[in-house]
Amino acid sequence: MNKKHLAGYVILAAAFTVLGAIAGVKQDAKGPLTTTYAPTDGRPHTAVTNLYATSLNDLAGKPQPLAQWKGKPLLVNFWASWCAPCVSEMPELSELAAKDGGKTFNVIGIGIDSPTNLAEFARKIKISYPLYVGGMGGTDLARGLGNANGGLPFTVLIGADGQVRKTYLGRLKFDQVRADLAKL
Repeated sequence: MNKKHLAGYVILAAAFTVLGAIAGVKQDAKGPLTTTYAPTDGRPHTAVTNLYATSLNDLAGKPQPLAQWKGKPLLVNFWASWCAPCVSEMPELSELAAKDGGKTFNVIGIGIDSPTNLAEFARKIKISYPLYVGGMGGTDLARGLGNANGGLPFTVLIGADGQVRKTYLGRLKFDQVRADLAKL
């Protein structure tokens, strides 16, 4: 990696850190910023179609089609190893995923970070759900799903029908997430 690319990643990482911190501070007192999407005509949300049309590398570097997650409710968590609120919610998110075991819903994580940083993080912290390398392209996926400001963590609840049911910007409030999952 040349110095220009490294400097670009450092600047982008700093910008995301600042945006995530601002979003986290603003939302901390009242919980994460959530948006509910009501399905209109039963067709999948366009951004969800784009998400399912994407293949991302897993942490071993093997391309994985995200279409494999179609047909069951899906909780997609956009995160980064340098994002403190992201890291702090991961153990509870991992526990939520492990308890269900994919019976009624699935959880995946899309890291907005380098493959090396994500793999190093995963070696230190055991996560029970699949993690994918989104890199900077993951930011575009998140924006399409409603994350206009690019803050992290950003989580999307997608129904089995491909509709975005709810988005959460900032650290998750797990009582709310469990209640939202129960409604599906």
